[in-house]
Amino acid sequence: MNIAFESRLNGELEKLKSAGTYKHLRHITSPMAPTVHMEEAGDVIVLSSNNYLGLSDVPEVIAAGKAGLDKYGAGTASVRFICGTFDVHRALEDRIASFLSAEAALTYVSCWNANTGLFPAICDEGSAIISDELNHASIIDGVRLASKAKRAVYKHADMHDLEEKLKSAQGCAPILVVTDGVFSMEGSVANLPAIVALAKKYGAVTVVDDSHGTGVMGRTGRGTIEHFGLEGEIDIITGTLGKALGGAAGGFVAGSRALIETLIQKSRPQLFSNALPATVACSALAAIEYLDAHPELVQRQRENVAYFRAGLARIGLKPLEGDSAIVPIIVGETAFAIAMSDKLLQRGVFVTGFGFPVVPEGAARIRVQISAAHTHEHLDAALAAFAAVGKDVGLLT
Repeated sequence: MNIAFESRLNGELEKLKSAGTYKHLRHITSPMAPTVHMEEAGDVIVLSSNNYLGLSDVPEVIAAGKAGLDKYGAGTASVRFICGTFDVHRALEDRIASFLSAEAALTYVSCWNANTGLFPAICDEGSAIISDELNHASIIDGVRLASKAKRAVYKHADMHDLEEKLKSAQGCAPILVVTDGVFSMEGSVANLPAIVALAKKYGAVTVVDDSHGTGVMGRTGRGTIEHFGLEGEIDIITGTLGKALGGAAGGFVAGSRALIETLIQKSRPQLFSNALPATVACSALAAIEYLDAHPELVQRQRENVAYFRAGLARIGLKPLEGDSAIVPIIVGETAFAIAMSDKLLQRGVFVTGFGFPVVPEGAARIRVQISAAHTHEHLDAALAAFAAVGKDVGLLT
């Protein structure tokens, strides 16, 4: 063991602990649901999960995963182009494509892999990528990997700045405009109609990561694109199977057949990572089918968001506005947000405090995520905890 190296690491960890920004892992001993059993806190209400439709413990989704395990085994034991492509991968990808009104789709083991595999495969020397400044870290890293492309960042949701960046990129090909559909820390929704209009004006390709929009936004839960009535107008969609669509793992890229064939040939995470486990593919496929058969889940989720937002206003808290399942409450400094989340956990509510570097200094927040599976009893109990903790920490009088 290198003693000097270990000492340096331990010193950095001690600084985090002293600053109150050290992250503790919580150990859950039950399925992800509106309430879970946690080793550190007992039975708690979950307001931190991406399980937006409550599908992670729906019996039909679980049964599909079990059947997939029996039929296909524990893993694929190979990358896709060798012997890792099973027929269920094709079935899932065809279903994702039809779900999103795309020609084709390709699955990855995570949306992080999808985003980091996309941009280097399609952007070479002479290309340009223009990205919203609040895009997810996986987009940021994916764009960085496209090192030969001209890269620019536009101010968050600033269409004037985006247009200026598009003007500066003229002569490059392709030009990509990249945005989250729903911004994970803000809960805000991208102005896709304006982005699409500018992309058409300047001959750019639109890319939307709709990980937090899929299952939540749109009339039938097909995401931010459906929310704006832009089906077929977005060139490339990336997303996850690890949130609303079963909550297990996996990501995807959806777009034209030529795009998907290009990724099969050139995308490094696709070429050098084992395929998505077949059992996960089976459960994700079942989750999409379940959503299509139960569109009322989308409306129930929205009603729960409205109910919780009204409750926060009633007790005197003012979350950021937004149409998504994400309800951020700005509280100030990182240590304060983490301490507040710890106090909420002591009162039976599991919700995470986020601070720098995930969000800017001074803009730390408690990020609430609402599920269709929450009942009003769950939400009322959580609101009571917020009221008590808010008074305890001085946010409320």
